[in-house]
Amino acid sequence: MTTATSITVRVPLAIRHRPGRKTVVTPMTDGVAPVATRADPTLVKALARAFRWKMMLDERRHASLTEMAVDEKVDRSFIGKILGLTMLSPDIVLDILDGRQPAGITLPTLLARLPSAWSEQRAVVHLGGIPPA
Repeated sequence: MTTATSITVRVPLAIRHRPGRKTVVTPMTDGVAPVATRADPTLVKALARAFRWKMMLDERRHASLTEMAVDEKVDRSFIGKILGLTMLSPDIVLDILDGRQPAGITLPTLLARLPSAWSEQRAVVHLGGIPPA
């Protein structure tokens, strides 16, 4: 009979308290500092929610947006707006996740009316904003 063994893994890190959030700082590896990303956490979180909610609807976990809103404890109209992000061009989504979106692109900008054609979306996003109605 074998005896259970345990393994202890120690990872050197420092937790720094910054206004409103905690940041984990890892040491340099092989003399190279980790690459900082410019990814907008608000946009990344909104995209993650959008694709998660779309998957939940596709899998029929919820019969309606109203039912999903109750389960997720958010407003139904918010879910509807965020789900619109699933219609973004894949290269725009990748740019956002990599932090390469133009400086003027924020969540409110993307939630404003965007064209449905991907080529038109690219033109609007690379100009840094949504044209007025």
